[in-house]
Amino acid sequence: MNKYLLRKAILVWVLFSAFNTANAAVILPSFFTDNMVLQQKSAVPFWGESDAKSVNIKTSWDKKSYTGKVVNGKWNVVLKTPIYGGPYTITINDGTIKTLKNVLIGEVWLCSGQSNMEMPLKGWGKIDHYKEEISNANYPQIRLLQAEHIESTLPLNTLKVQHGGWNVCSPETVADFSATAYFFARKIYKEKNIPIGLIHSSWGGTLIEAWTSSGALTTIHDFDTEIQAMKSEVDAAALLKKYNADMEDWEMKLRGSDQGFETGKIIWATPNFDDSSWKTMTLPSFFDSNGLGNFDGIVWFRKKVTLSENSIKKDLIISYYADDDDMIWVNGNYIGETKGYNVKRHYTIPSQFLRKGENTITIRVFDGSGNGGIYGDENFAAKSEKETISLAGDWKYNIGADSKNLPAKPYLAQGQNRPSAIYNAMIAPLTDYKIKGVIWYQGESNAERAYQYQKLFQLLINDWRDKFKDKNLPFFFVQLANYKQQKQEPGESDWAELREAQFKALKLPNTGMAVTTDIGNGEDIHPKNKQDVGGRLASIALAKVYNTKIDYSGPLYKSYSIKGNTATIDFDFNKNIKARDDALKGFSIAGSDQKFYWADAKVVKGKVEVYSQEVPNPVSVRYNWADNPIGNLTNASGLPASSFRTDIWAGITQEKK
Repeated sequence: MNKYLLRKAILVWVLFSAFNTANAAVILPSFFTDNMVLQQKSAVPFWGESDAKSVNIKTSWDKKSYTGKVVNGKWNVVLKTPIYGGPYTITINDGTIKTLKNVLIGEVWLCSGQSNMEMPLKGWGKIDHYKEEISNANYPQIRLLQAEHIESTLPLNTLKVQHGGWNVCSPETVADFSATAYFFARKIYKEKNIPIGLIHSSWGGTLIEAWTSSGALTTIHDFDTEIQAMKSEVDAAALLKKYNADMEDWEMKLRGSDQGFETGKIIWATPNFDDSSWKTMTLPSFFDSNGLGNFDGIVWFRKKVTLSENSIKKDLIISYYADDDDMIWVNGNYIGETKGYNVKRHYTIPSQFLRKGENTITIRVFDGSGNGGIYGDENFAAKSEKETISLAGDWKYNIGADSKNLPAKPYLAQGQNRPSAIYNAMIAPLTDYKIKGVIWYQGESNAERAYQYQKLFQLLINDWRDKFKDKNLPFFFVQLANYKQQKQEPGESDWAELREAQFKALKLPNTGMAVTTDIGNGEDIHPKNKQDVGGRLASIALAKVYNTKIDYSGPLYKSYSIKGNTATIDFDFNKNIKARDDALKGFSIAGSDQKFYWADAKVVKGKVEVYSQEVPNPVSVRYNWADNPIGNLTNASGLPASSFRTDIWAGITQEKK
């Protein structure tokens, strides 16, 4: 090769190498962005991808340099973080320089669960005083990271996030963020003046097994079939086929038991059907709060409306929400049906089905669990181009079928509620991100399997501690709030059993529970007072993590003894134990027949004595054992006591999986 060609080859090689180096732009995970918070006083993993041979990282807080060797396109280093402070920068150089700005060193908390954790300040949440809270949310030392709703069959390496990554807390950024998480951070920041980073990864209506890794779930064998189906298309198809067959059989049984049908024909939707003996209910509303507390099954509604000559010339549109599924008829003519509690209905009523004068609208609602009915705002109406006919108000109603008379409805975990599906996409990518602790608000969706939750909840806590490589990772959670109709007499309750499962998780080290049975809403599964929820979680963290002298718990059941006709209950956190107002309420007592009666109760020397003339030989005491309890036991903190029972009798969820 002559000198000219040699020089040309060398020049091409140099230019090619320079081009490659210039284009070896580093790729960072979605949670390493401007405005992020890194855990203080820690060895913090920091990683990414590059086409270069190595990557150099410089941190402004200590002016140190770290070099990460690139292996198979990936690199990682461990950064040493100081005590809280900032803002700082992190510069990453793999031939192309990338600088992360406005980085804080502080405390990072993972905030997770279902809809009550997800509930935003504004949006669908509209918490108490949301406008004022949003306008006052100027906290540049609090940072927010919002995970997207994603599920996956296998664990992912990347987390999908909203808004480009971390955001500074402000009125512009906080409105659609978790209210509970925000109020948690705000209280800690006001008390300790430490920057707080909130990673919010939650999803409404989800089951705890979806948030748990498949490896952990396989140790209890309750979900082996579903986990195997996620790995195998053949098994998944077989599982779906069986579910479809079981569901078809169940729906035939449901329809067969529905009194609104007779030999397969609709009788309760016909215009001339006599509904004079039916009761009356005001709609829109949940029927659980209108005399049908905790009812699951089919309820039929009928209403007569008067239409003018003009009204019947055009099609009418009827819009509303139904929980869970509905069917609608007008003057005996079938209009349509919709499945799903969160789907807004928009039904078109053809003008040929309408008549001048009296018209009968019939709606059949099936509710599988929780609240049921026709709900939404008061603007419940039939509308045409020229006219609006209000449908809000009194409707006739009757029960078509009660689910308690049927076998359990078949269930198939699908989408995000498949075991481990959310863990794989919304937690697994985060497990190398150094965090201080976890706050958790979930359980409503597992209430029907509350006994199983006893092992599932503790399994999740231990699983996350294992995956985040911190066996003492603080894990603080919210016990379910009061909800549904209050009962006049003591009885069984799946929500009480779920609260018991949460209470039992306190035996794990470095856990804490915020009791909220005094700030819920019997008619709303999403109570608006999230200030106190976040604040109570923050009090636990301040006491247990930040060494602040603060009351953080109401009384917690410790032990009991029985002497004669009186049971004596001892509590942890019993300083100045008392009734919040008037006499103690919420205690019930039973003998060996397991029949509970409301009991008298009084505080004697820091303990509670419980007795009833109906039970001369007591065996068990329960407190706040209800969906929507009325108990008022508290202590010096002013916080409510957790519900409890002294017996271990089989509950209503013990056999459910």
